[in-house]
Amino acid sequence: MRVLFTCGGTAGHINPAVGVAGRIRELIPDAEILFIGAEGRMETELVPREGFEIRTLQVMNLSREKSLNGLSHNLKAASQLVAALREAKQIIREFAPDVAVGTGGYVCYPVLKQAASLGIPTALHESNAVPGLTTKMLEKDVDRIMVGFEDSREHYSHPERVVVTGTPVRAGFRNHDRAEARRKLGIPDDRPLVLSVWGSLGADHMNEIMTDFIQLVCRKPAFKLIHVSGKRGYEKMLERLNAEGAGDFAEKGVDVREYVYDMPDVMTAADLVMCRSGASTLSELAALGKPAILVPSPNVTNNHQEKNARVLERAGAAKVLLEGEFRAESLLGTVSELLGRPETLAAMEQASAALVTGDPTERIADMVLELANKN
Repeated sequence: MRVLFTCGGTAGHINPAVGVAGRIRELIPDAEILFIGAEGRMETELVPREGFEIRTLQVMNLSREKSLNGLSHNLKAASQLVAALREAKQIIREFAPDVAVGTGGYVCYPVLKQAASLGIPTALHESNAVPGLTTKMLEKDVDRIMVGFEDSREHYSHPERVVVTGTPVRAGFRNHDRAEARRKLGIPDDRPLVLSVWGSLGADHMNEIMTDFIQLVCRKPAFKLIHVSGKRGYEKMLERLNAEGAGDFAEKGVDVREYVYDMPDVMTAADLVMCRSGASTLSELAALGKPAILVPSPNVTNNHQEKNARVLERAGAAKVLLEGEFRAESLLGTVSELLGRPETLAAMEQASAALVTGDPTERIADMVLELANKN
């Protein structure tokens, strides 16, 4: 059996595909699996780390900017798309997949469009509460659309093709042990761990908040903190911390990292997670039953991250703070209050775990194999 995956741009699009691909490999060890991603993007690093082959296309997103720059950008994007459609068809013909699966990112469009035109069964997973542009463009072409939330069905023109599956996670999030994760990370069990992560590339505003937050924490260390700055903000953050006299913050239990490749272990070890509210991240929190402080990104289409976050808030699994409406001092106050109330954290953990019904990774893998077998 041959399965083609396409995804890209952010870890939130890549990790669900990797999770399903891993499960298919567990079920069918001799299955041939190929990824197609965007050239120069994060998938070219993350996918090979998981042991899968990846081919790339030159594609770029569409600009919503109504200006000459926006027009120039979109003309270039259209030119690249024409070439990407041609290259995608060639790769698909060479690989001859039994099924093609997309999990988000603009690279999905040329790949799934061409797979469908060649008569290959296709499936597209949309993890957010509302469909993105790529999903809207592909809705009429793919055989199945898989969504993370029941409420999402109303946003589609062909609800008969929409199946509620939840959002898949990688194997590490399905097989977790807090004590073992802490042992691997060298974190003593008598000290709370807070994880702060704001996207694979980072977020300038939240890095500024967290720089002030770290300085406050260092004055009176009460918990261990792992802050993931993202690749764009790492050097700038370290420079500012050093310039403002944060001192040896590592000795005070603060670990600033550019990126976390062992996120299942780090998140499993954490007592509280502060993060964005992309659907993939929320699925990982729920899979582990982790309480969270969510700060939705304001820079997303249709404000979908806040809509995602409110689902967890209503369930009692998270507190939602809006970017620009708090400072480091108040954020530290919220963290300290939660860590000081074990019964509240325990209730949030239970509420988070209760959001998972069945195993989305297993469900989607079964659906992909069903489509492949029909072919």
